[in-house]
Amino acid sequence: MAEELLDATDHEIIALLREDARRTFSDIATRVSLSTAAVKRRVDRLREKGVITGFTVQVDHAKLGWGIEAFAQLRFFGSTNVAEIVETTTRIPEAQAVFTIAGDPDAVVWLRSRDMAHLQRTIDELRRSHRITSTRTLIVLDSWVRGEDRPE
Repeated sequence: MAEELLDATDHEIIALLREDARRTFSDIATRVSLSTAAVKRRVDRLREKGVITGFTVQVDHAKLGWGIEAFAQLRFFGSTNVAEIVETTTRIPEAQAVFTIAGDPDAVVWLRSRDMAHLQRTIDELRRSHRITSTRTLIVLDSWVRGEDRPE
């Protein structure tokens, strides 16, 4: 579904669901001046077309003991293909996401760890892969993500 096929109401519904995925169709209907049934049809259509791919919960990872967040830039041997890059990085539980990119570096991995020693062990584990030639780690001090509430 191309961007131009979404109207302003679709965008508003998406924004409301991004704020709170548990929001009721009735609440959304009131906010966008449609009937509950019309909102449900629109959400169903957005799901069917793949615009809305799922509903989720936001977690405070620090409260779960995973308070350190970092990004590791990884450089691989020139003969390493993208599937091998993804396999190398996603096998560790600390990896939250991997982004293969054009240029230098070859990939950026988003990591979470319990503390600095845990982060160091994670980087060491990545380095033990005989495909990685170098790493550069960037530790997150603070972050902002569109659509997420900031903790007080």
